[in-house]
Formats: sequence, C-alpha cells, structure tokens
Amino acid sequence: MKESELKILYRPVNDLIPYANNARTHSEEQVNQIASSIKEFGFNNPILVDDQGGVIAGHGRLKAAKKLGLKVIPTIELTGLSEAQKKAFILADNRIALNSGWDIDLLRIELQELQDTDLATVTGFSDEELNALLCGTTEATEEVEEPEKEEPEADSFNLTLSIPIEYKDQVQDFVKSFGSEDLIQKIIDMTSLKVTEGDH
Repeated sequence: MKESELKILYRPVNDLIPYANNARTHSEEQVNQIASSIKEFGFNNPILVDDQGGVIAGHGRLKAAKKLGLKVIPTIELTGLSEAQKKAFILADNRIALNSGWDIDLLRIELQELQDTDLATVTGFSDEELNALLCGTTEATEEVEEPEKEEPEADSFNLTLSIPIEYKDQVQDFVKSFGSEDLIQKIIDMTSLKVTEGDH
C-alpha cells in the first residue's frame, strides 16, 4: 500500500460513523476515564476514519467526546485500505496494544512522582491499583496451604486376602455359618496359622 502524508482534519462529531461490527467494548467507567484524560491533556489522539467518515480507530474517544459535548474533534483520514484491511486494522489496533506489559518497578517510580499531584487519578489506574502499586503490594500472594482434612472413620472397610485354593470349601462354609466379623477373624486366624507353619 502506498503511504500518503497524514493530515489532521477537524470534523463535526455527529458526522463520524461508528463501525457497526466493532468488537471492542467500552464500559461507562472507561469512557469517563477517557473523558477525564481529554479534559486534562486535550484531544491529542486523533480518531482514524475512512473517506466516508467511518471510524476505524477511536470509538472510545468518540464516545468521550460526545459525553463532554464537544462539537468538532481531530481526525486522520486513512486512504488506500481495502475493506478487509480496514477490518483487520480495527482488530489489530485494539488487540496488539493488549500484548504489552508493565515494568512494575518503573511504573511504581513514575506513579510515586505523581503522588503529590492530581494527575495520578487520570492515568487510568483504579484507586485499588494505585494503592497496591504505591504500597508495593503487587507481588502475588502466596497460597496458604489448608490443613489436610481428616477422613471420617468408616464403619466398614474393604479387605482383600489371598487364600490358598485348598481352603476354598472351608471359606465357603464360613461365609454361610459366621457373621462378617467372625468370618474375617477366622480367615485371619487361619491364614496366620498357615504362615506360621510355613516359617518353621
């Protein structure tokens, strides 16, 4: 695509057309943050539009401008983009920015220098985030290991015994004639006796 010189053109707010399929959402809180930023620093980030006034990038700024009652705002018209390129750019402009991170130490230094001003509140960080950063509590908290729960004592248990084949008939008779506790004890006594005899 041939690059052309970018020119800023002030357009009436009502002439700009938001992209109907814009997948990026803007909460009321974020729009308020953008509006506060515009009031503090000015509208110094022009909205990107196509030759029909359709918004390509800057939907949040457009909402903030309407909230502030602005009549005209700066725009930059992008020419030479196909419809597919416009769609891809709208997604890329929003998504790629999310792939960056923060150097927490440097961020804390910058915020500390703003601490005695009113400017920290227009950086987009919430009060909770500012408190955590300025107090140095952004490190992940260690998970506290919960003590192992004691299993309730069962009123029964599974017992598996390997019994020589010659005791098959006797075991079957025991099953028929003894209760479960007596049966288990008899089997234990019998197999213990067998082991003792085999040790001599």
